Amino acid sequence: MRSVFVLVVVVLAFGAGSAFAQKGGKAEPNRIQFAKGMTSKTLTGTLKNGEEMEYVFGASKGQMVTIKNIKSSVFDFRVFSEENFPEGDFDSSPTYTFEIPETGDYLLFVRKKVAGPRSSRFSVTLTIK
Repeated sequence: MRSVFVLVVVVLAFGAGSAFAQKGGKAEPNRIQFAKGMTSKTLTGTLKNGEEMEYVFGASKGQMVTIKNIKSSVFDFRVFSEENFPEGDFDSSPTYTFEIPETGDYLLFVRKKVAGPRSSRFSVTLTIK
């Protein structure tokens, strides 16, 4: 009877470990959806030093994208697309505007800089026209 109990405990322990390992994967980015008739969306959240928040947005070739980062001394951002911005660097500009080179999805990362307070609230506005 005792050996059955030990076997059940071992099986449960390994099963729990597997479940936790699966949850530890990378989360999907938050899809940015604009309200009907709107061209801007303000993204907000709280991040700790070195943490990032990941978003994805769709845009068409030729559209102009503007990113406004009102706390550029505390947060920076970068836009990434494997085909068009494969090595995008983080940018600390308060405002950044660029033209979309190809229709598709683009990733937007917002990162808390290590300087300043341990955690802080960000507010980044994405405009696509």
